[in-house]
Amino acid sequence: MRRWLCGLLSLAAAVFPAAAHAQSAAGPPEEVDVALVLAVDVSFSMDLDELALQRNGYIEAFRSKPLHDAIAKGAIGKIAVTYFEWAGGHFQHVVKSWTIIDTPASAIAFAEELGEAQTRRGRRTSISAAIDLGVQLIEQANVVPLRKVIDISGDGANNDGRPVTVARDEAAAKGISINGLPVMLKQASYFDLDNLDRYYKDCVVTGPGAFVIPIRERSQFVDATRTKLIREIAEVAPEGLGLVQKAQSTGSNATCLAGERQWRDRMGN
Repeated sequence: MRRWLCGLLSLAAAVFPAAAHAQSAAGPPEEVDVALVLAVDVSFSMDLDELALQRNGYIEAFRSKPLHDAIAKGAIGKIAVTYFEWAGGHFQHVVKSWTIIDTPASAIAFAEELGEAQTRRGRRTSISAAIDLGVQLIEQANVVPLRKVIDISGDGANNDGRPVTVARDEAAAKGISINGLPVMLKQASYFDLDNLDRYYKDCVVTGPGAFVIPIRERSQFVDATRTKLIREIAEVAPEGLGLVQKAQSTGSNATCLAGERQWRDRMGN
């Protein structure tokens, strides 16, 4: 029986060598300070210049010494990060899969690989699908994080897929925080919201210390992105970086189905 079992295992390894290698290569999960999902809007409402500025904001952030210092000062001294681009409900593309960053060199290497990757574009805006993929990626990550964070950047309200508040609440129930970087460069058109930062505050972000950092000028991309990432890595607002805004009510609440209503009124479906 023992000889037969050994033979069967050998046969399985021969027939499924890739699977056997994947299991051995994965190794035990690593402990990290934070598992951080970067979910970046590439819908057609973002023009090519904005897409380049948005990507460059992340590249420069991972090159920066303040971010390297924030990682080093963590309880464990390492983070896990993945970066994907999204548009409508069926448009998500993982640009960088889970990567452990624990040194300035590994952070800079991550930035360089982002700079070399092609940017794709898609129609419509599904923040809910981006959140859902973020949750899935965190659940599949081979890490044990002290904190789990999804970081959403975008220039519009949810207008595709399920309601964003449903996805947000399901993520929160799993102990996942969501922060937001609403891009507000253009004068509001029919499919835009002039209070997108309030929409993100009321409808998208969640978790202890959740925050939004609105971008209203092109020159703010690098500072805002770096500030956001340091805040998420360090879990405290860094001194001298005044862009962080806690998700607290400043007036009447946003309508969380505003994007869906705009699309239905304009397109009829």
